[in-house]
Amino acid sequence: MAITLVNPAGLPEIDVYRQVSVASGTQLVFVAGQVAWDADGATIGEGDLAAQVEQCYVNVGTALAAAGATFADVAKLNVHVVDWTPDKMPVLLEGIARASARLGVTPAAPATLLGVAALDVPEHLVEVEATAVVD
Repeated sequence: MAITLVNPAGLPEIDVYRQVSVASGTQLVFVAGQVAWDADGATIGEGDLAAQVEQCYVNVGTALAAAGATFADVAKLNVHVVDWTPDKMPVLLEGIARASARLGVTPAAPATLLGVAALDVPEHLVEVEATAVVD
């Protein structure tokens, strides 16, 4: 594997991601922010944050596969959520869990969660981008 995930002593352990990733691969893969579109461009889960998170992560998985990568190769995730408030965390985590079950993986790369005012279209509630490293 080109990525080693670490929770260093002195930093809190977070259930859904690790604090640090160390990359040793030779090829970088940058996945554009993925929204809750299906292959035809139709929005999945309009008004349903968990469903949209699930679809975003599935789309990231599809994009990674096209580059010969998997979630095991992801060095960094950025998650942008419209009108974020901390009470939405359980719903976000539900969507990640559903995507993990569908994909058979547990995305654990370091992640940044950003609250944003809006995304590309009003029906999109979340966008997920990834950076991966492969040998």
